[in-house]
Amino acid sequence: MSVEPDDQLNELLQFLYACPVGLIELAADGEIRLINPLAMQLLLPIAQNGIVVNLFRVLETYAPELRNIVAAFSGMWGIVCEGKRIFVHPGGKYGSADPLVLACTLVRIDCQRFMAALTDVSKQVMQEQRLRQAETWFATLLDSVNDYAVISLDRNGFIDGVSAAAARQTGLSRDAMMNLSLDALDLQPRSTASSAARQIAIAQRDGWHLDEGWRTRPDGERYWCQRLVAARSEDECSNPRVITGYTVILRDVTQRASDIQRLKEMLTTDHLTGASNRAHFFEAAEHARLACNAQGQPLAVVAVDIDRFKRINDTYGHAAGDAALRAVSAACRALLRPDDLFARLGGEEFVVLLPSMDLDSAVGLAERLRVAVKAITVQVGDVYFGLTASFGCAAMTDHVTAITELLTAADALLYTAKRNGRNRVEPSLPSVAVLHHAAE
Repeated sequence: MSVEPDDQLNELLQFLYACPVGLIELAADGEIRLINPLAMQLLLPIAQNGIVVNLFRVLETYAPELRNIVAAFSGMWGIVCEGKRIFVHPGGKYGSADPLVLACTLVRIDCQRFMAALTDVSKQVMQEQRLRQAETWFATLLDSVNDYAVISLDRNGFIDGVSAAAARQTGLSRDAMMNLSLDALDLQPRSTASSAARQIAIAQRDGWHLDEGWRTRPDGERYWCQRLVAARSEDECSNPRVITGYTVILRDVTQRASDIQRLKEMLTTDHLTGASNRAHFFEAAEHARLACNAQGQPLAVVAVDIDRFKRINDTYGHAAGDAALRAVSAACRALLRPDDLFARLGGEEFVVLLPSMDLDSAVGLAERLRVAVKAITVQVGDVYFGLTASFGCAAMTDHVTAITELLTAADALLYTAKRNGRNRVEPSLPSVAVLHHAAE
């Protein structure tokens, strides 16, 4: 029995609508020819002006290399890329602290058509990160079993038991620690993001939480401490689980600080430029925002974009473009304070996070960065060329209170600098009008 064309079309539409994966048929230039509702739902929040007509254009900020991957595929059909992870946003933009990561698989159907499959793998990525943390923790724990201390907390988070090693590590007597909270053991201010209450809340939700950072003993000695908080319950199988207390394991790992630093750099650094990566920037920016708000301090960012970067790639090749990115990163980072953060957001776009810095100071720094970039001469083989960059500066105000709003304001001013001739800094104050203009 033959199937009528209309029936085939209806079956196809039903499949596309019900499919649990975002599906897109596109041309070689990225133009979208067919898209199912789930794919549209994933792309709409990140599309400029809410327009989803070209997949490469929508993902340009987050995966600029996708267009080149497709162009470089020489087969008449087959898998172009499989499960490529696209870090859209590491958190905060959609009302939570969770990241948004998409996995993209591209298949060439024929010489003119490609099929893309998009899935949201954010939870999987978070779980993988936590597993990597756990693997690192337990590996180092087994390396030196005498190198840890144990503290017991009651169900309310107060200390009700202390090992002798904990007293040695913290520099406090066992009696002095009894009935204290974990925060009382930290003799230096810590942000609310890493407070003991938050760690206990995560342990209550997930079963455990791992934290590490510098801590200070009563005699002033600083040491790098890893702290694992694990929830205890009488019956692990009960639902909901009833928490009876918490076990805290402390490790003084000052001697292994270099190993920890290398691991941290691997997870937070852009491998090409040495700048912080996109995920680490948004995490650090949110922590800085909370800290600056709590302390009544200003916070500014500087958006940086290399001028005519596409022309560099087209004229001298991608190796020259990579060399330019590395040179700009090195020149800018050399002028920053220890607490400032220089990050690569994607492509030739960078951003500088400036805690406790007002707008006027940020503009002054941006001008110094502009001069430093203009002084760069890049050499690739026998080829030499110079660089310039454009800068947009913005600071927190009554109207600009979120990191995403701050970046939107800085980006709007950056594009103003581009329109006004490039190789310049735009110092205008961010405003609601600027934000609306950027969003149109």
